[in-house]
Amino acid sequence: MISIDFQYIQQTLVDLVRINSVNPSLSSEGSGEVEIGSYVAAALDALGLEVTTDEFEPNRVNVVGILRGTAHKQGTNGRSLLLNAHMDTVGVEGMADPFSADIRNGRLYGRGSQDMKASLAAMLGVAKAFVDSGVQLAGDLWITAVADEEYASIGMEHLVQTIAAEDITIDAAIVTEPTDLTLCRAHRGFIWYDVETIGRAAHGSRFTEGIDANMRMGRFLARLDLLEQELRQRPPHPLAGPPSLHASLLRGGSEISVYAASSRLTLERRTSPGETPAQATAELQAIIDQLAAEDGTFKATVKPTFWREPFEVSADAPIVQTLAQVMTDQLGSPPTHTGQTYWTDAALLTEAGIDTVLLGPTGQGLHSAEEWVDVQSVLDLAQILVETAVCFCQ
Repeated sequence: MISIDFQYIQQTLVDLVRINSVNPSLSSEGSGEVEIGSYVAAALDALGLEVTTDEFEPNRVNVVGILRGTAHKQGTNGRSLLLNAHMDTVGVEGMADPFSADIRNGRLYGRGSQDMKASLAAMLGVAKAFVDSGVQLAGDLWITAVADEEYASIGMEHLVQTIAAEDITIDAAIVTEPTDLTLCRAHRGFIWYDVETIGRAAHGSRFTEGIDANMRMGRFLARLDLLEQELRQRPPHPLAGPPSLHASLLRGGSEISVYAASSRLTLERRTSPGETPAQATAELQAIIDQLAAEDGTFKATVKPTFWREPFEVSADAPIVQTLAQVMTDQLGSPPTHTGQTYWTDAALLTEAGIDTVLLGPTGQGLHSAEEWVDVQSVLDLAQILVETAVCFCQ
């Protein structure tokens, strides 16, 4: 078994949590990934990896470190493995000391401690373990730290495009999102929609002329509520659960004594593996068509504005089989196969044709006022990733 430098991982985690890397798309006080990217790049460079820092937008940075395998140097075959974490975090509102990195009772506290600087520290610890031990893999090991997962995932999108443009073969990936050391093989996707109901502006006294767009949005919302209830009654995906939706933002009208000419709704639809944007959009359009058939004055439009696909990987995928065996050996029992209701960058890697699985440490408080990670689970994660690389990169 290759030894892990536990002290290095813990100190690296402390350092990372103390860096403000709040996503600037989520908070006006967000610092972005430049500072934390510099730290990660320096750490990888100190270990002797091939390091690339890619500032693909102002203050938005990806960092990639590659530990070349013997197959690459000899021109022979060897499976490559990509490890991934994102560097950005959500905001710190309501947190007394978000960057403290205090350790109490085996837990390290602070924004991003579990989501997902612990995983990033573990990945750096993996690279150090191979460098320190002198063990050489046949295939390449990629350590990737990306921007913007907490908002639009432009970092992973850019990384995937770069891999494709350079015709690089990645045989499998592990996205180290927090999974409480369960083997996650699926999660839901999402679609953001703009819905507009169209009325006719008129003075409030002219009821024969005005058409109230807000009232008509109310009709749509009533049918939307029925659809939401029906979605959650559908047979759930065995790992990721049922689809769902919610009405996020509502705005309409101009002043009190005027019929609203327009009412706008922003809604989010969470999709289960197997569902498509076209199917979800058709369900919303069907509501509009039904309401228009019932009342000729009802006019509305629905438009998907942004979406990400669900994620699923087969239990038979080689990386899943390898990881499951390593986890059994390391933890003393077979891992639990799970799904998640949230979305991750794993979906973009899967869309690119790379078998991907999720595995990350244990903790609590993601996106809340008190976030912490169990330090021992971070060390366990690093050991599992090392042994997985040994077994997979042959």
